[in-house]
Amino acid sequence: MPQETSTARPGAKAAATHVVAVVAFDGISPFHLSVPCLVFGEDRSAGGVPPFELRVCAAEPGTLTTTVGFTITAPHGLDAIDDADIVVVPSWRDTGEAPPAALLDALRAAHARGAQLVGLCLGAFVLAEAGLLDGRPATTHWAWADAFARRYPSVKLDPGVLYVDDGNILTSAGTAAGIDCCLHVLRKRCGTQAASYTARRLVVPPHRQGSQAQFIEQPIVADARDGRLAELLDWVRANLREPHTLDSLADRALMSRRTFTRRFRQATGTTVSAWLLATRLSRAQQMLEMTEQSVDAIAEAAGFGSTVSMRQHFADTLKTSPSAYRREFRGA
Repeated sequence: MPQETSTARPGAKAAATHVVAVVAFDGISPFHLSVPCLVFGEDRSAGGVPPFELRVCAAEPGTLTTTVGFTITAPHGLDAIDDADIVVVPSWRDTGEAPPAALLDALRAAHARGAQLVGLCLGAFVLAEAGLLDGRPATTHWAWADAFARRYPSVKLDPGVLYVDDGNILTSAGTAAGIDCCLHVLRKRCGTQAASYTARRLVVPPHRQGSQAQFIEQPIVADARDGRLAELLDWVRANLREPHTLDSLADRALMSRRTFTRRFRQATGTTVSAWLLATRLSRAQQMLEMTEQSVDAIAEAAGFGSTVSMRQHFADTLKTSPSAYRREFRGA
């Protein structure tokens, strides 16, 4: 791989150029394609970022359609991957469609010679289809995680993280997590200063703490078939600050503990304690995003009992803190 050099000085060798091949395809999302292009495709030498040669390539010849109606043309074929230092598959058009054999072969060859492979979002499906993720940790967009796990059971899927760095192969969660992953690649290859400068130019955090769990809607069931339970769930949501228990809710529903537990699970698919926690977390998230109330006030309103308790549940479930969550979603 090319060796990095420091900022040029008189008589010094010029900085090595890193070659980045980005795989485009018919039916691509322009946003997904733009992520590696923005991180690696612009001249940021003024900020001390080493140069990159960006090659957008495609397995299909001719004009490529996008998901939003306009078309693009990739200037390179798959031979652009042959000597690339980094190969990025920014997504894939259909998780039920096998990628072209020529693309899979090119990815296998790149991996065999030691190139860095990056599968952003559904691009993880492409790397898995090539057999490159077998026995390795990986992630993908949470909405397709179950389908991924069923199709590629030998992959150690972690659907709860923004990206996975497994040395020469990286995979990321959906959409904006691709930016996090590409900045991480830049940080590893060129250093923290280069990644921070690029992040500032993109007006994004140089490194986000947290996980996909922050961005997955918590499982708050809104349609319980049992009318009495539906009314009870609505009442609990309106009175979250109360110290609800299984027994107190069973009494309010005029049911025995055993009957209430059985019917609650039938209606919601979960336990009372799990539902309460998910509902309280969701309320706290909404308040952190939409109000100016203090973390202490939000902990009380959401029914956590104490700020310490809310912080602990945020750390355990969302892998972040309430304050960090508010900063991420509001820029506060």
